[in-house]
Amino acid sequence: MSLRLSVIGTGYLGATHAACMAELGFDVIGLDVVQGKVDLLNDGQVPFYEPELEEVLQRNIQAGRLRFTTSFQEAAEFATVHFICVGTPQQSGSYAADMTQVFGSVSSLAPHLKSGDLVVGKSTVPVGTATAIAEQLALAAPGVDLAWNPEFLREGFAVQDTLEPDRLVIGVRSGPAEATLREVYAPLIAKGTPFLVTDFPTAELVKVAANSFLATKISFINAMAEVCEAAGADVVQLAEAIGYDTRIGNRFLNAGLGFGGGCLPKDIRAFMARAGELGAEEALTFLREVDQINLRRRSHTVDLAAHELGGVLRGKNICIFGATFKPDSDDVRDSPSLDVAVALANAGAVVVVHDPKGTVNAERVYPTLTYSTDITKAATDADLIIHGTEWMDYREIDPRELIAVVRTPNIIDARNKLDIDVWRSAGWNIRALGRPAA
Repeated sequence: MSLRLSVIGTGYLGATHAACMAELGFDVIGLDVVQGKVDLLNDGQVPFYEPELEEVLQRNIQAGRLRFTTSFQEAAEFATVHFICVGTPQQSGSYAADMTQVFGSVSSLAPHLKSGDLVVGKSTVPVGTATAIAEQLALAAPGVDLAWNPEFLREGFAVQDTLEPDRLVIGVRSGPAEATLREVYAPLIAKGTPFLVTDFPTAELVKVAANSFLATKISFINAMAEVCEAAGADVVQLAEAIGYDTRIGNRFLNAGLGFGGGCLPKDIRAFMARAGELGAEEALTFLREVDQINLRRRSHTVDLAAHELGGVLRGKNICIFGATFKPDSDDVRDSPSLDVAVALANAGAVVVVHDPKGTVNAERVYPTLTYSTDITKAATDADLIIHGTEWMDYREIDPRELIAVVRTPNIIDARNKLDIDVWRSAGWNIRALGRPAA
């Protein structure tokens, strides 16, 4: 392939994109300002857990199609298409996105770009960012074009979502930019992936609009879980029944502890902030309640734990199954399960957290909690277990064996993934969010 690509930023998005573009046959150079991360990647190691990614990374490094650098000049001289994949975290003390890395990476790259190069934004940004970057490039790098190509990766499925996406969206202002991206994504387009061409603002809005819809759907079923608990109904059966309606569908109708992670919460908050800046704040006021319903699931789980323990948390041994915000990841950012663990510890409980992949990251963020890498040891002498992350490891536990090590066989299924009948028949008192008590 004649095109050569650079990927600026080697976090979750950038490392995945770089490795997968190389997997498609391109020569790719990834860039990061952190030397240690670059060294790790060049050694074929991924600094976070994502299924299949390390194998793809190593295969393409060995094939000579992929390498990493800290030099913007080297990246610019090597490639003609440059993907911006840096982070846009939530600003401290504000709902708005922190755009420092986006504009900073463009500023560092621009002096080294060649006329005819294409810069492609993939980071999730407030609408209007692409126009601002186009103006920045017009001054700093005349003759360089810009496109916006939002990412739609799910942690745990990032490789699949890159190599087999359900759609490709590009925002462009020129025919050459569209033609270049059609060439980049030719292998995927040939397999039938829908390729949507839009303007800049529409492309920027696609990701945040999709995330807002998903967050709304999740919070809707969690609001129904609150009603079900008050009415003595079963939210799992309710979700199944309404999910058969083709206008609604059954995906993301899993009531439980709610969503977390580094994308969904901060993206909907940044969307609200940007809508306010544009004078359209009232259009997204519903997202505030979506956010509040989501956060309320965490405090409700703490309250339920207290109820199951007779109103007393202080001195009680509580085991938390799961530290990551979702399974098949080591990401603990805005983890609902960890939030519950911290709240219980603050209330005086003795908390032990287990997770198959996220223990190291959890210890870094919450060093005062106790962690165990062994499920049985984590549950030993527990007065209560809370199933907070839906790892398959927890669904496969034999409750008849686990009951032998706990002090009191109480468990809260905060993800509605355990078989209630099996656990009850094994002698457990099990409560599940949005479902009737025994």
